[in-house]
Amino acid sequence: MYFNRLAFPVLGLALATTSAQAGGFSRGTADTDILFEDGNFNFRASAYVAIPHQEYRSAPRRAPNPNLVGENYLDNYVIPSAAVKFGFSENFACAGTYTDSNGASSSFSDPYGVSGKLSEAFTVAEFGATCAVFLDAGRGRLSFLGGAFMEKFDYSLDGRPTLPGLGPVPLNIGLDSTAYGWRAGIGYEIPDIAFRAQLLYRSGTSHDATGSAATPFIPGVALPADGSGELPQSLELRLQSGIAPGWLAFGSVKWTDWSVNETLNLRVTTGIPAIGNLNSLNQYYWRDGWTITGGVGHAFNDKVSGLVSLQWDRGVSTGYDLRTDKWLLAAGTSFKDQWGGELRLGGGLSYLTSAEITEGLEVGAAVDSGWAAMFSAGYNVKW
Repeated sequence: MYFNRLAFPVLGLALATTSAQAGGFSRGTADTDILFEDGNFNFRASAYVAIPHQEYRSAPRRAPNPNLVGENYLDNYVIPSAAVKFGFSENFACAGTYTDSNGASSSFSDPYGVSGKLSEAFTVAEFGATCAVFLDAGRGRLSFLGGAFMEKFDYSLDGRPTLPGLGPVPLNIGLDSTAYGWRAGIGYEIPDIAFRAQLLYRSGTSHDATGSAATPFIPGVALPADGSGELPQSLELRLQSGIAPGWLAFGSVKWTDWSVNETLNLRVTTGIPAIGNLNSLNQYYWRDGWTITGGVGHAFNDKVSGLVSLQWDRGVSTGYDLRTDKWLLAAGTSFKDQWGGELRLGGGLSYLTSAEITEGLEVGAAVDSGWAAMFSAGYNVKW
């Protein structure tokens, strides 16, 4: 049982302190691990704060702007997470989950690139329901997971595109859409030694977003706007095992199909033949992502446990953008209180490798290596 007391706090900490630095646009991960915890009713909520910093070394050649050199373009962000589990029997449980699964946010003090961006951001909020069936098998039990999720996509762009004969024109775009997906998995665990192997699949989604754009060039009119893009499927293998009394080793390997993310296409319909449509194109042409995590956890006593982990994420960039390799060193601790709850605190430091755009519309833009500080806090209760 000493192994079992350690397992779930450590794994919850590992998830909170590492998931938001996975590659591409990945942010939070649905907390389906709550399905494996003891109790008929479990609830936990957490928040993750990331403070990234990476400065431009040079601006795009097609839109050179020396004011961008030395500027940090990455915005801080917060990832919320919540999960509630209902255990209907020893062999069946369901959970509802919420998190921001994907997102990105950048800001510039001066217009960036051919579209003259001043800020660009999007978030994907995921609301999911997942159930698990548990079957006795040998020393442990076999589990089958399945469920569905809904994504709410929100996008905003503040830009100054240059129009022929008009020069830079202020343009604000807001889009949103909804998409649906599913997840499925299989696992095997031996609770006495805190062993668990789990393979979890999450489907991809397609978003065709609609909204409006505003520009002083056509005052008082909301122009129709639309955009489209793909978010990837993923497959993750998670492993853990007790290795000595009070000690646990854990790791994961995750593949994400980021090669589906080729472009983000935006269109604003002006209704004026002389101007036509205003189009904006983000080029990515990413390769698939791989994220590898490993770490150890230790129970100091019945109430306090902790972990340390190291993560490597292979960059997805193929030369069209700046998403290159990242390394993350993370640590966390868990405190069980006298009321049956559990406080989890985590933090980490991520190293962002330097990058240069060598293809597409923004050739010549480059950033130096950078850093990101990360913090997480959460609370868990069960009955």
